[in-house]
Parts: sequence; structure tokens; C-alpha cells
Amino acid sequence: MTKYMDYTSPDTQFTFDMNQSPLFKKDNENLINVLGVQQLNTLENSSLLDIFLSRNNFVEPHYHQNASELVYCISGSVTVSMLNPFTNEILNFPISPGQVANVPQGWWHYEEALEDGTHLLAIFDAPQPQVILGSNILKLTPSSVMAHNYCMDENKWIETTARVQPNTYIGPSCAPVQSQGQAQPQMYNYRSYPQYPYRSPYAPYYPYR
Repeated sequence: MTKYMDYTSPDTQFTFDMNQSPLFKKDNENLINVLGVQQLNTLENSSLLDIFLSRNNFVEPHYHQNASELVYCISGSVTVSMLNPFTNEILNFPISPGQVANVPQGWWHYEEALEDGTHLLAIFDAPQPQVILGSNILKLTPSSVMAHNYCMDENKWIETTARVQPNTYIGPSCAPVQSQGQAQPQMYNYRSYPQYPYRSPYAPYYPYR
């Protein structure tokens, strides 16, 4: 699709502070900021996630149906894991600062921080890559469908997945259910941040309600 940007417009944006565009925050050491065409209207066919993780925290299993992902390690270290759909083999690639791992479009993958202070850039070849999260698959697929397809007792499936919350993004998320007033992981709707006249023809970056 051909699209045109009016670079003479006073609304044209050439810089953006990703610290002002949070996507998800588990705590002060585990959070994700987002940069897409909704934040920077001259970005065109690329986008970024700025990811901070502490040791043993994961970017949960997921896949991007419309984009490949290049994971660049800035600090700390991480294992990037992916399922090769051609060999049905899990591939594990430990990377440290200056190293990258490439995840092809549509491949199931996840990342585990190997040390505190891990900082990653996830670079996509789409202005707003779409995502299907493992937590959403587990929680939003009807329990009767899962139980019937995999020959399980439905009540046991419900019990097993009781702690799974949609849109987990950063795991593990296995702490006891928190009472009202305690801190909860924060998922942000990026559309609440400043918007520009340009509108991408692509689907929303992440599915929000």
C-alpha cells in the first residue's frame, strides 16, 4: 500500500521520548515501552519495544503474525527461545551486549533474562506489529474447547489455568491474587498518549478493549 507523509506539516514528528510511552509495567525492574507509528508519525515501516527485565523474568511466549523481530541486547544477558515450525525444535540463543537474535515472522518465541539489569530492544519490520500472547490463548480459549481437544478433565484445566491472566507480557505472574489497594502490574493503552493526524492503515499494535 502506498502512503504519503506531508513532511511540511507542522504536525510532522521526528523525535519521541519512549519513556513517555509505556506498554506494560510489572514493577520498576520489569517493564516495556513502545514506539510505533502512533507515537512517531514519520517512522514508516518499523517499530520498537524497549524492554527491561530482572533475572529469571520472561517476556511471555507469543508470536507476531505480521512482523519479524530482531532482539538486540543493550545490557545484561538474555536467552531468546523460539519454536522452529519446520523442525518442531525449540532453539535457544543466549545473547549479551552487542549481540542479536532474529525471530522470523509468525514464530512462537519468548525471552528469559539471565541477570538483573537486562535491557533489550525488540525491532520490528512493521509500523505496528500485531501480537498473540500465550496468556490470551490459555485464558480466552473456552475451557471446554481445551479440555475436549486434549482429552482433559475440564475442571482440572480450569484449576490449572486459574492464575493465568490475559495480557501478562512479563512473567512469571504466579504470586497470590492481590487484594484491593495492593500494587498490580500495569498495562497501558498507548492510544491515551499524544496522537498525531497520521493514521496507520495497519491493525492496532496490541489488542485493547
